[in-house]
Amino acid sequence: MSQPVIHVSQEVQDAVRDNRPVVALESTIFTHGLPRPRNVEVAREAEAGLRAQGVTPATIGVFNGAPTVGLSAEQITTLSEADDVAKVSLRDLPVVCALRKHGGTTVAATAFLAHHAGVKVFSTGGLGGVHHGAAESFDESADMTTLAQIPILVISAGVKSILDIPATLERFETLNIPVIGYGTTHYPGFYVTDSGFTIGYAVDTPEEVAAIVTARDDLGLPQSVLLANPVAADKQLPPEQLNDILTRAWAEAEKQGISGNASTPFLLDFIQRDTKGVSLDVNVEVYRGNVALGGLVAAALTR
Repeated sequence: MSQPVIHVSQEVQDAVRDNRPVVALESTIFTHGLPRPRNVEVAREAEAGLRAQGVTPATIGVFNGAPTVGLSAEQITTLSEADDVAKVSLRDLPVVCALRKHGGTTVAATAFLAHHAGVKVFSTGGLGGVHHGAAESFDESADMTTLAQIPILVISAGVKSILDIPATLERFETLNIPVIGYGTTHYPGFYVTDSGFTIGYAVDTPEEVAAIVTARDDLGLPQSVLLANPVAADKQLPPEQLNDILTRAWAEAEKQGISGNASTPFLLDFIQRDTKGVSLDVNVEVYRGNVALGGLVAAALTR
């Protein structure tokens, strides 16, 4: 018999079958998001933290053309160190599979593969959304339309600060994707606790989150639930500093003629250099908090 197209590790299969808590983790954070060797250190820390909570980690990526839910420690190390790893959204999956390439999966591809394996909770850093100028460029992330069709819980610290946050929230509403704040109705802005925009609902416990996910499933609705978990106020970038950096970053991008797909990496690199790496520390803090909360919610869902 031919091998399944999507490989699910035995550990993840057993945990899902036995109704034990599992949390999906994306791989782009260590293939594209963080510098070496910090990238593999953060990946290992995330898995170790979940195991300490009694939760099975399911790190997801593409290894030699095989979409894998539950990468081994050796596979994570290889993807962290390789120079030819593709950034894989859902549209890229068949190409990377057919060409037998390594790939780091984005939110969209990770959510798809996690749901395929029966994993209900997915912790990430920040979501993609609507880019500035999208009314003319139509530049918006595939994360949104994908999450409108996949019933999973996604825990993030909001969308990336460089995006058009109010337009993104409007698109979530149009796509019937509920956005709930964890302990707040102030929507976080990834690097900052409060983006300046509000959302309609907040919850205070993992059990309340689990109840919403269960109600969504009982209703037979197809979309993700987004849980917005802000970074701690004492760990955020000072909001005034971030606003100043973004103003200068956009001006520099326009000066250099940078637009489209090149905008995001340029802006993120500008923020990192301007903060002398402090933004990377915030990025890691954001991820650490979302992974820990994912473990708590996954455990609540199994009770």
